[in-house]
Amino acid sequence: MSANAPQSHVPSLPQQLLAEFAGTAALLCAVIGSGIMAERLSGGNNGVALVANTLATVFALYVLIETLGPISGAHFNPLVTLVMWSKGNPAFVKSARVAILFIAFQLLGAVTGAWTAHLMFDLPILQFSVHWRGGFDAAGTFTGWGQWVAEAVATGGLIFVILKSPPGKVSALVACYIGAAYWFTASTSFANPAAVMGRMMSDSFAGIAPASALGFVLAQCVGAVVGTTVAGWLQPTEK
Repeated sequence: MSANAPQSHVPSLPQQLLAEFAGTAALLCAVIGSGIMAERLSGGNNGVALVANTLATVFALYVLIETLGPISGAHFNPLVTLVMWSKGNPAFVKSARVAILFIAFQLLGAVTGAWTAHLMFDLPILQFSVHWRGGFDAAGTFTGWGQWVAEAVATGGLIFVILKSPPGKVSALVACYIGAAYWFTASTSFANPAAVMGRMMSDSFAGIAPASALGFVLAQCVGAVVGTTVAGWLQPTEK
């Protein structure tokens, strides 16, 4: 959407917040719901389950960005919102207050999406994952550097793709990148603190144990800074 569009065509802040809430909820519902379905139907074959989980996520992400992008920018990710705010994106993130509201509604949407997936599959709504993905265990032993590095790589790549995508191609390129990153990263590419929040609250194939969550988010923040920096280095300069 153009920042100079007629005022009547500019979405209001409540519409933008609803889009961020609904989009993040739908994305987490797709990620977690497809993980539950894949786990039930794959007969214990984690490779098959991951293929199904990947495809559902890619398709849902593309559709959500295409449909909600004109309304809110289709961030669905606190780090994307912060990057857009830092870049002075006037079309959607006009101020720090708007950025904070976007993030709050994204996190709320992530939790709602997880709970909705549980409802659809007749699972307890309130639950926490026990899927260990690195960090300090009960014995005080640290494991999982590889997954933290993977999250930094996944998030840096995502931010880079968003910032460098040609006009009109961001939805396809982001969906393709996330689909690929499911497989080339050790962490299966969460690349999103809101996704960590939602998946932490689901003891399913797509879940993450609360003890592993903070490390993932910190690694994602590092990756976002790196991705933004590299994209800036590659920005053409005026002669």
